[in-house]
Amino acid sequence: MDAFTAGLSGNALALAFAITLLAGFVKGAVGFAMPMIMVSGLGSFLAPELALAALIVPTVLTNLWQALRAGADATRAAIRAHWLYLALVLAFVAISAQLVRLLPAATLHLILGVPVTGFALTQLFGLRLRFRPEHRRRAEVLIASFAGFVGGLSGVWGPPTVAYLTALDTPKDEQLRVQGVIYGAGAVMLMLAHLGSGVFNAETAPLSLLLTLPALAGLALGFRLGDRLDQDRFRKATLAVLAVAGLNLVRRGFGL
Repeated sequence: MDAFTAGLSGNALALAFAITLLAGFVKGAVGFAMPMIMVSGLGSFLAPELALAALIVPTVLTNLWQALRAGADATRAAIRAHWLYLALVLAFVAISAQLVRLLPAATLHLILGVPVTGFALTQLFGLRLRFRPEHRRRAEVLIASFAGFVGGLSGVWGPPTVAYLTALDTPKDEQLRVQGVIYGAGAVMLMLAHLGSGVFNAETAPLSLLLTLPALAGLALGFRLGDRLDQDRFRKATLAVLAVAGLNLVRRGFGL
């Protein structure tokens, strides 16, 4: 059994299951936040590299389900509409994953957490960020590159992506589908990249496989809640989760 639990005690494994179940539930409801919840929760009692490795397989499989939930045709349409964003995220995930052992984690958390928190809070208080049509391509390139860079280092590229899609006023169902495509492809790239970096290996992969069980169960429960949310409630719930996630990243960046 130790081969599948990375040597975790029964209590530690139960806590890892509970954290992953919660992460799956939140993802099912609003479409994202699984890696942030898992990295934050698991990182409180696991080594950072093990926490990062543990989220890889659950992230791949839950995003595959999310992306294909409306059918393959809808998924292909989402890819065509956001192909540049997707390509840039994948490229920067592959590049930055090789730096995971070099950049201080606290610096990365602040780089990601401060702008995400600012965006979410201003949106919740009524300031709507939108891109003009002539500026959309530039914003897409900048945000996708940033999301991929921090994603390869931390396993977290959801907040910039959600901020981008929210600013575009993307309809709820399409936003969930696009998130699934972007995060799923990014998670596959993350897995491949960390096979190269050594973070995802024969010792860490079994725990990641084991955590797919609570991840998928939580996702199914979260889908039930998300299906009941209209566009406005979905947007507010998404921004609230985004604000909490951003504040948590800032907290970790300051070592609190």
